[in-house]
Amino acid sequence: MTTLINKPVSAPGKSIIERLNIFTALALGAISAFVVWRLALQFLPQDADGVRILTREDKITLLSMIAWFVGFMTGIGALVGPFRWLMGKDLSHDENMFLAGKDMGAKRYFRYTTDHKVVGIQYLVITTLIFFLGGSMAMLIRTNLGHAGGGWLHPQAYNSIVGTHGILMIVGTIIMITGPFGNFIMPIMIGARDMAFPRLNALSFWLIVAAAVPLIWGQFIGGISTGWVAYNPLASQAPLGMDGYIMFICIFAISTMVAGANITTTVVRMRAKGMTWNRTPIFIYGTVASVALALPAFPVFFLSQILSAFDRALGTTFYNTAGGGSGWLYENLFWIMGHPEVYVILIPSVAALMEMAPVFTRRPLFSFNVAVMGIAGISGLSALVWAHHMYMAGWAPLLNAPFMITTELISIPTGMLFLVLVGTLWRGRLWMTMPLMSIFALLWNFMIGGVTGIYLSDVPADAFLHGSMYVTAHFHYTLMGAGLTGALASLVYWFPKMTGRMFDKKLSWISFWMVQIGFNVAFIGMFMVGLAGQPRRVEAYAPTFNTGNLVTTIGAYTIMAGMLVLLHGVISSWRNGVIAPMNPWQAKTLEWTVPFPIPLENFDVLPTVSSDPYGYGKAKS
Repeated sequence: MTTLINKPVSAPGKSIIERLNIFTALALGAISAFVVWRLALQFLPQDADGVRILTREDKITLLSMIAWFVGFMTGIGALVGPFRWLMGKDLSHDENMFLAGKDMGAKRYFRYTTDHKVVGIQYLVITTLIFFLGGSMAMLIRTNLGHAGGGWLHPQAYNSIVGTHGILMIVGTIIMITGPFGNFIMPIMIGARDMAFPRLNALSFWLIVAAAVPLIWGQFIGGISTGWVAYNPLASQAPLGMDGYIMFICIFAISTMVAGANITTTVVRMRAKGMTWNRTPIFIYGTVASVALALPAFPVFFLSQILSAFDRALGTTFYNTAGGGSGWLYENLFWIMGHPEVYVILIPSVAALMEMAPVFTRRPLFSFNVAVMGIAGISGLSALVWAHHMYMAGWAPLLNAPFMITTELISIPTGMLFLVLVGTLWRGRLWMTMPLMSIFALLWNFMIGGVTGIYLSDVPADAFLHGSMYVTAHFHYTLMGAGLTGALASLVYWFPKMTGRMFDKKLSWISFWMVQIGFNVAFIGMFMVGLAGQPRRVEAYAPTFNTGNLVTTIGAYTIMAGMLVLLHGVISSWRNGVIAPMNPWQAKTLEWTVPFPIPLENFDVLPTVSSDPYGYGKAKS
């Protein structure tokens, strides 16, 4: 007789995916960087006298940073899926559900999570951190410029802070709309269950986190002493901190390319049944136009930094005229990215405000087709204006006139977007909320930014204004006055859908007025000193510029105070705000038709669209 003994079945071990999180990523990245650093110190050659070869330190630094990057991405779990695919095995259903963050609570925000809503919140948090760091550096800059003597910061430290502030704020403004709202809101707005490539969506976010460490690392080994544009051959001669800039840009460029391909595919292939292009919300057009500009532009920026790394670490001479290279090559590569990048920032912000305009005026969007043509016109022309940054460089002077014409022509499609916003506001039933007032602020700020930009597009005027604080004031009016204004309005508008709570109305208004008043005070003061001749990138100046700089510093501190009020509003509203109804604004786009918390796959049954999203004021049939 055989006796059957029931042995307890041991629980299966955790999958490798379940063991990986931000802490394993940080640990593996740090270990990888340290190991490679020690190996590079040991094996990279030295001169006979024991003196380091010129490029040796750059090789060690870049190799260590690459090791950090590979270690971090392995530790966060980004390579598990591709490795399984190479081995001929895909992830199991349970592993995919774990990746999506199903039933994981707050832990999912610290992992490689594929749910687009989690990625949207992650982007919102990292954008906030970037603006906090970049804004803090702005306060250091303005404090140093509060009086003519300067001297509070050492000139080298000042230059490094200026460069780091610049690149941080550029990256922050690039992702401030397409990151949080392009990930969280856009798939629901088009009636999709998720992004087309969820793993790439998570990858785009964690690449930005991985990129941050080399930039911070670089601050302790000389910083960015060249300004945020990092012109070569100056950058080839800069301290080791420039290697951190190179790694930061290369990794961030990969992130933008991945995100751009994902967003474009999602919109083109996954819109709800019946959502023709004429029924697609204008915010979607703005988001797609933004990433469509980034897709060809950022690989060029990536290439410019690869060549810069070769010049620094391998002794090549791509940018060194003594070896047959050219500094103009870098300028062209940089600005082929650098001017479309302005509209990568601006277009989604304006599109977001055009999305809100019908909601808070209770009128259909004034000429949807004109809005689409304006976005398309800006996108096309923005790729043909880069050399207006090079008028004074001496490169191809015969091309100055054509580039001046294309730069001035871009005001036409920009004016079309103004027309759409003004036409929507005209005789509307205005609901005076902070997002609606942001539309008025954008019209005011971008009018100033656009008109002052016309002078810079004119070759003779640019000869006088180039390199002055006037230029700094101009692009802040464009990127901050228009772009950031749209992003802050988007935060208040979509806050109820992202958090389930209403943003504190009083705090939103206080923040709005402090930021807008402080902004205009600060940069009108900067226009004053720029027109009077104060150059950019100087840590001390002549006493004649005292008054304008004092005004700018007072305005800058007012902006910072307003942004801190906004941060307090985000935290307090998220924790204790009024519970939001499903559709607090009575909007007509699809994201307001899903409950909070939003289901993992957004819709139990995919919606069918039968009308445009701006049918306000139309009689019911």
